[in-house]
Amino acid sequence: MRRVSRLGAVNLSLLAFAVALLGRAAWVQLWQGNAWAARAERQHFTDAPVPAPRGDVLDATGERLAESREMLHLAVAPRELREPAVLRRALASAGVAPEWISRATDPKRAWVAVPGRFLPTEVARAVPLRGVYSEPVSERVYALSPGLRGLIGQVNGEGNAVDGIELSLDSLLRGTAGSATLLRDARGRSFEAPNDPGVAPSQGRSVTLTLNRELQEICERALADAISQLGASGGDIVVLDPHDGAVLAMASRRGARSGVTAITEPFEPGSTMKPLVGAALLEHGLVHPGDRVDTYGGSWTVFGRTINDVEKGLGKLTLRDVIRVSSNIGIAQFAQRFTPREEYEALRDFGFGTATGLQFPTEASGTLRPPKEWSKMSAASLAMGYEVAVTPLQLATAYAAIANGGELLEPALIREIRDPDGTVIYRHERRVVRRVISPAVAATMRAMLGEAVEKGTGMKADLANFAVAGKTGTARLNAGGGYALGEYYASFIGLFPANDPQYVILVKLDDPAKTYGAVTAAPVTHAVLEAALAARDAALDRGALATSALHRPTAPPVTDATDSEARDSGTSSVPMVVALDAPVAGAPRDAAVVEVPDVRGLALREAVAALHASGLRVQLTAGAAMATVPAAGAHVARGTTVRLIHDD
Repeated sequence: MRRVSRLGAVNLSLLAFAVALLGRAAWVQLWQGNAWAARAERQHFTDAPVPAPRGDVLDATGERLAESREMLHLAVAPRELREPAVLRRALASAGVAPEWISRATDPKRAWVAVPGRFLPTEVARAVPLRGVYSEPVSERVYALSPGLRGLIGQVNGEGNAVDGIELSLDSLLRGTAGSATLLRDARGRSFEAPNDPGVAPSQGRSVTLTLNRELQEICERALADAISQLGASGGDIVVLDPHDGAVLAMASRRGARSGVTAITEPFEPGSTMKPLVGAALLEHGLVHPGDRVDTYGGSWTVFGRTINDVEKGLGKLTLRDVIRVSSNIGIAQFAQRFTPREEYEALRDFGFGTATGLQFPTEASGTLRPPKEWSKMSAASLAMGYEVAVTPLQLATAYAAIANGGELLEPALIREIRDPDGTVIYRHERRVVRRVISPAVAATMRAMLGEAVEKGTGMKADLANFAVAGKTGTARLNAGGGYALGEYYASFIGLFPANDPQYVILVKLDDPAKTYGAVTAAPVTHAVLEAALAARDAALDRGALATSALHRPTAPPVTDATDSEARDSGTSSVPMVVALDAPVAGAPRDAAVVEVPDVRGLALREAVAALHASGLRVQLTAGAAMATVPAAGAHVARGTTVRLIHDD
């Protein structure tokens, strides 16, 4: 047998190695090629998420309340820098603190994450530099007054909705995130892949609210001033459009905090419940306009409990008198005509005891117990606004039924939702929950509420040139299952203008130093309405207002009963204004003849306020310059309508 030489063995070994190498190469390239290519791609390419801008939140006039801006995070690898001086100047111009500029350019450090977020324009000179790495982020920016922050809500640092509208409509606002393809070099540095643009993010839908920003700011200022001046612990203001249920303004405050307590914190409404009970009695035919009840001299004991009226000796009162002078005994007497089931169903039909359905994540339902849980006194207590808890929004919604002719509407915060391309996918439409009273009963009750402002407990809410209807309320503050000694809720609910309301406005103050609704909440209503009339855009139909000036809902004449809620009005009689036969120069403030003030050079709101303070009515007319007709210095009867010409 021929022996293989050493050289032959070496050659055979090399041949076997070459065959094995070729086989392995064929295996790797042909059978494992796709897997190795994918692994290489993973090492050289990576996908970075690109956050989607959240949709804008706008007020009813189109002003942005919340929007997303594309921002950048910056990080620096100081050892890779080639132009540290350029980077120092770029970071300084972007407002980066000097100590962080020093760190970012210190070659002893391997990596520095610059704190904060920057607009792309702010760091445009820094981003292209070698050793500077940027990461896009989306930042939510709020152009809000303090009272709107709780209502709109917020998102956290990761872009997740936390509360408010941001949370309840998060699925619509958040959009769809995209991705960017990055290329890594041998040193691990990342660059945008030139041939793969990635997937662009899709912006969220925009949401237009029913809120009017100018009216909202008016309400917030009025509420803050009232809390400060009256020593209240907090308060709420709600303004509704009674014809379509739109929430036009909603301000809430507890001390220095702002929130949404108008939606989340129920309270016992006190005397503001009386008109609703009265309307239900009229609707059921249990009371006729001429019916009277005895007030027993101002003190009445029933089922072992004594009910008192502050003003004694009122005698027999009609329902109209009871509403006007806010008689506890009178409304308790009338409420006896209900069966417990009828009274419960009447209050339930006005929306109490259940959430309104507002697009907000934490709305409270309030409390309305069924008749089986009532005591013998519950019927009278409910008629006076006790043993029932309602949110300010619920109460305003119930009064909207009186304002609009008898329909309970679902309140709305969302006016419209649009896709990023502008397509409308939702638009608010008036939604009737149920009819609670007839148009005739609603008109009768508006007339009664008009008298309550004109001649009763709500006089401090009245305006010189427009009629206001409404009702005051004062209720003891419930704390820990009992009533806090000497602490009260003071409230007023107004319809403006009285004959064809465009606003339902509720003002509630928590434990003001001056307790009663007419000397606390009613003047706040007056201030809000005056400011709204002077504003350029406060969700008012000026054309309709022109026909409403000085027009009050008609009602049969009232009796001469004195005001039984003197604690609310601060007086027990209604002063009469007597016209003088001739003007009197230098007449004092309380005279029947006044001097037209000089308003030239004043802002429109200030001019209207000055004329109102003089006891004059105001009719706004666009013109070239601020002036009045009659001219400044003229002596006219108090209550005269003065044309205020202003530069529109």
